[in-house]
Amino acid sequence: MILSPPPCPPFPANSNFPRGRIRRLTYPSRPSRILPPSASGRRDVDTFTEYSGYLFDLSTSETDSLTDYDISRIYAIYRKRPLVVLRRVVQVGATLGKWFAQRYIDSVTDQSERMFEVRAAELREILVQLGPAYIKIAQAISSRADLIPPSYLDELSLLQDQIAPFSTLVAFDTIERELGLPIDEIFSEVSPEPVAAASLGQVYQARLRTSGQVVAVKVQRPGVQAAISLDILILRFLAGLIRRAGKFNTDLQAVVDEWASSLFREMDYKKEANNGLKFRQLYGDLQDVVVPEMYVEKTTCRVLTMQWVEGMKLSEVKDLYLVEIGVYCSFNQLLEFGFYHADPHPGNLLRTYDGKLAYLDFGMMGEFKQELRDGFIEACLHLVNRDFDALAKDFVTLGLLPPTADKDAVTKALTGVFQDAVAKGVRNISFGDLLGDLGTTMYKFKFQIPSYFSLVIRSLAVLEGIAVSINPNYKVLGSTYPWIAKKVLTDSSPKLKASLQALLYEDGLFRIDRLESLLTESLRARTEKTLVKKKTEDENSRIVVKEILSFTLTEKGEFVREILLQEFAKGLDALGIATVDSITYAATAGLPFAPSRSFSSMTDEDVINLRTLQRLVLLLSGIQENESSITGVDGSNREALLVLYQFASVQEILPLLSVIFELPPDLQQQVLRLPADLGGKLISRIAARTLQRLFL
Repeated sequence: MILSPPPCPPFPANSNFPRGRIRRLTYPSRPSRILPPSASGRRDVDTFTEYSGYLFDLSTSETDSLTDYDISRIYAIYRKRPLVVLRRVVQVGATLGKWFAQRYIDSVTDQSERMFEVRAAELREILVQLGPAYIKIAQAISSRADLIPPSYLDELSLLQDQIAPFSTLVAFDTIERELGLPIDEIFSEVSPEPVAAASLGQVYQARLRTSGQVVAVKVQRPGVQAAISLDILILRFLAGLIRRAGKFNTDLQAVVDEWASSLFREMDYKKEANNGLKFRQLYGDLQDVVVPEMYVEKTTCRVLTMQWVEGMKLSEVKDLYLVEIGVYCSFNQLLEFGFYHADPHPGNLLRTYDGKLAYLDFGMMGEFKQELRDGFIEACLHLVNRDFDALAKDFVTLGLLPPTADKDAVTKALTGVFQDAVAKGVRNISFGDLLGDLGTTMYKFKFQIPSYFSLVIRSLAVLEGIAVSINPNYKVLGSTYPWIAKKVLTDSSPKLKASLQALLYEDGLFRIDRLESLLTESLRARTEKTLVKKKTEDENSRIVVKEILSFTLTEKGEFVREILLQEFAKGLDALGIATVDSITYAATAGLPFAPSRSFSSMTDEDVINLRTLQRLVLLLSGIQENESSITGVDGSNREALLVLYQFASVQEILPLLSVIFELPPDLQQQVLRLPADLGGKLISRIAARTLQRLFL
């Protein structure tokens, strides 16, 4: 719920208005069943009630039974009302059919461009008439500036918080009935009209009489359960028909059920308040993130009281920093704790006046299980590193592919779909483009969209849509990947450790390029509002070295540290062999039967280990490998590699040594323990090599 700008000036949080009793309003007698606001005697009935008010005509027991989503219960209610169902089907079909017919006539008569804005406004009015279910669908796409024409985007965005409100008399009566007290005993001040109205309810600004705290009071729109229940029943039936006619692999009815379940949870304001409390506990302490306080004791299923937050829509202020904060917070929601905001449209994201990101409306939340979170992270890793064989297995883990799918064929297809997109670099990968490119492959190999995944996809797509409206080149996956890289490098999960091990070792060979990529990307995972400008390239290198060391020396970096020590031991062992070969050649060069220059006791594995050592030193010294670095090694130029490495080890290690003294004392102590750890690994490797050569 968005609180800016209101239709009437709300009283400010620091106002000193008299704390006397507010003006009482006279209400009609409470009806025994849900009635449209016109029952209050007022003539200004909202469009939804005027157009679809006949849907409210349910008994009290039937209305009370619709608190939770149960398709069998909904079917049982409307099976007794076939004429209502038929009337709704005809109404929706005729209303939308007329609009599409007009659009077709516009195109035939070459009037499309002239009538574009008119048809956009008509569509918004139609959705308001049809009610919350259709408004919610429109809200889901209203943030996709890259997919929706501007005129339609402007009109659909009005559905987020500028829907015609229902009667304030009815709203105040609902507050009194739900909270069990006269309204002037609860609040000392209340705005005379709602400051915002959305699909499910409308918001008033008020001041608590007991504490003087300014709060937002959300009151549920009458009849929403009945209207949404019937529309879901119809949409679910249509989903079944479409799946059978189109031979889709995805269970479309299950997708509707998942969406409907979240929608019904959103209509229960007690659940929303509990969601808000949990969201505040998990994410309220994140930098520059604001989560309003919930007043559970003044909340019921139909009335929600929460802290008043003022600000502007995130999409209106063009604040790229807060978009990054939103991406970081979404990463924490989806991949760290698995409890995420499934409805982050622009009306639910505010930039507060002190420059922070405020989350509102916690009715539609999702749960992402641990095994699925790990699977999602692995899929992102394998996609970025072009490991399409592993990506095919990830799709099975995530439930996108059946276990019986032909993995080789899927791998080949995924390579064709994603190769070009990934070749542009991780920072240029568009989440929306990936989904679009995957369409044909999904149909061919019987991909299925699990019901849980629909909310995850929606959350990511909506977030990218908001970002694209601010920066057309923004890529949500590219901005999220640094956090994914950092989590893979630091997480204690055995599954992610195994994934990291498998990623870094391909066919037994260490892929240092992948480690370099992960470390480089993880260093981008930061949320500081202003970063210190680097005066020189050398200063920039020192910061990189310091951050890499700080990470690898901590407890979270222990797993990566062990890998690095193991590779250093391999490299030093190979360096020893290369040094012996060089000394042997120099000492015997003048002898009659001296070995040829191409002779060496180094194996191909030793050459690879020596090159890995060189790249590790370059990485930890903060210097990029230049074009003079050796790209291939054979028996004739191994000594050249040794000379190059010796130069790097003497000259380029100096920045590393100076940075060590800038580390915290506990990390400096960890540095002092590294030689012993490395020495132990090196001795073990030399001993193993010696025994192998003696007995094999």
